[in-house]
Amino acid sequence: SGQKVCYGDLKHSCYKLAYFQDLSRRVGFQEARQACEIDGGALLSLESEAEQQLIENMLQNLTKSASGISDGDFWIGLWRSGDGLTTSSACPDLYQWADGSISPFRNWYTDEPSCGSEACVVMYHQPTANPGLGGPYLYQWNDDRCNMKHNFICKYGPAIFCTHCFPKMSDIFPTVPAGNPYDTGKPEDQYHVTATETGIIPNLIYVIIPTIPLLLLILVAFGTCCFQMLHKSKGRTKTSPTQSTLWISKTPRKDSSMEV
Repeated sequence: SGQKVCYGDLKHSCYKLAYFQDLSRRVGFQEARQACEIDGGALLSLESEAEQQLIENMLQNLTKSASGISDGDFWIGLWRSGDGLTTSSACPDLYQWADGSISPFRNWYTDEPSCGSEACVVMYHQPTANPGLGGPYLYQWNDDRCNMKHNFICKYGPAIFCTHCFPKMSDIFPTVPAGNPYDTGKPEDQYHVTATETGIIPNLIYVIIPTIPLLLLILVAFGTCCFQMLHKSKGRTKTSPTQSTLWISKTPRKDSSMEV
């Protein structure tokens, strides 16, 4: 499904079911482990019967909600290193959790683990399979070859946000109740942004304050320009009417040539 699901009051783990109906998209153990780590989590570790039941409920909801869902086991984070331990009675004790958990909880199917070349663990998810000698296979654990292709389940620490958030774990049995989802595609859901209304006057203040230096600069420039214009007008000398008519004689001169 590819959705991160969280339970409780942000103190519990979150989970993601990586289910691929297309068989070609399923991956080996190490690929699944790497995918979870790149996504900020780890391949699923199970610490108790209650957590096992929680995952079973998630898988039941997946089966109910998906159309045409097919059988497909899920990798969990249990594995062992070392070979040549086929007949060793200590083999089951060599399995460890990939995320470093020391949980001793196990949910093996009858006669599992078979050890040998099968060193990585899956949770059975084969709704159409008939029960075996040990009862139903569904949700029991089985060791498998690490290069086999399966779905997988990631586990994450408590998160600030999640795709689906549900009530406390004690309230989810026997079925997982639906909750109000946070859409991780919206930034406001990721960071729980709270918007507050500040009013018109504070907003105007924020607009006016940055313009004060510009207004002062304009005022100084205008004052300087006026001062210069005033200074020039005082220094300018006005022309006297008498000076402007010096070329005209006040007393007409008698021209002898004009006499008759």
